[in-house]
Amino acid sequence: MFDTVNATADGGAIAYAFKMVSNEVQQNMLGFNIPPEHQDLVHEHWRNFAAVDKFWHYMLALIYTMLMVSSLCGNGIVIWIFSTSKSLRSASNMFIVNLALFDLVMMLEMPHLIMNSFFQKMLGYQLGCDIYATLGSVSGIGAAITNAVIAFDRYKTISCPIDGRINKVQAIILIVFTWFWTLPFTILPLTRVWGKFVPEGFLTTCSFDSFTDDSDTRVFVACIFVWSYVIPMVLICFFYSKLFSAVRLHEKMLREQAKKMNVKSLASNKDDAGKSVEIRIAKVAFTIFFLFVCAWTPYAVVTMIGTFGDRNLLTPHVTMIPAVFAKSVSCIDPWVYAINHPRYRAELEKRLPWMGIREPNAETQSTNASTATQSASADA
Repeated sequence: MFDTVNATADGGAIAYAFKMVSNEVQQNMLGFNIPPEHQDLVHEHWRNFAAVDKFWHYMLALIYTMLMVSSLCGNGIVIWIFSTSKSLRSASNMFIVNLALFDLVMMLEMPHLIMNSFFQKMLGYQLGCDIYATLGSVSGIGAAITNAVIAFDRYKTISCPIDGRINKVQAIILIVFTWFWTLPFTILPLTRVWGKFVPEGFLTTCSFDSFTDDSDTRVFVACIFVWSYVIPMVLICFFYSKLFSAVRLHEKMLREQAKKMNVKSLASNKDDAGKSVEIRIAKVAFTIFFLFVCAWTPYAVVTMIGTFGDRNLLTPHVTMIPAVFAKSVSCIDPWVYAINHPRYRAELEKRLPWMGIREPNAETQSTNASTATQSASADA
């Protein structure tokens, strides 16, 4: 009897069954749970994918919860230690505090994402999207240019230790500059003067629009790529290359002088010990720069593919992985200091002994180095 009905001329039963299946598929596509009046938030590219399973939303919420706690604790301790310790209250360390502040700004958007993940959509719709993306823009662009300023400071401090150090007034000016650097490509898309903020990936996060297929969007993405990624990267590479050249030249001069004096090493006096500490701090800065490159390069690549490449490569899951990497760097930075920064480690040992950090005393190191050099001279 059912086959007879299905075979009727008007095809009513078949049409009805197909309609039900079609509605079910439509309701399970990405963006199905966003009200009609806010459907313009969802780009046509994302409508081609099935709705993300709630398991992935909950997994993302768990990851971001761990990142948020880590960032809050780590960067909070960095700001507390560097701001209240007299031995760390230098112009150079003001840049480290500034980077921690940018990292904390990144942390501020994480509670929003966690709630979005449980509701499986962007809460607040356009307003929520703008707030989320603004925080991400300020923290991401600010961290990039602050890394460039830190590289400049390390170069000046190590290559010109006597008259090249940045003073506190100059440090304040540079810090204000880093915050102003974030404004153009935050305010322009926020006010929709140029570009805009739109949901991405799982539709629970927001970033710059890189999918609208027009020349205006392409120019905007190209400009922000140069402004927030290429320029800081070029500055960082330039200053670190100059720094490494200066260090190699200094070590070469020490070796030549030691050879003339018939000793194994001249790196035993207090100035060289201090320089060694500065080099360790430079290594910390370079490590953080390396983490920044690893975290933000995939995100930059995804953005450029969305604008100039094959968008079929960009699935919701593919776009969310670089976003997680970009957020994770703000949580890793403070722990890099704890591992490598000598003066910071000394303060952690004194104030938070339960962390189990043990930093050798600088004076003991200098004395041991001096003794070793004297022994080498006696042997010669």
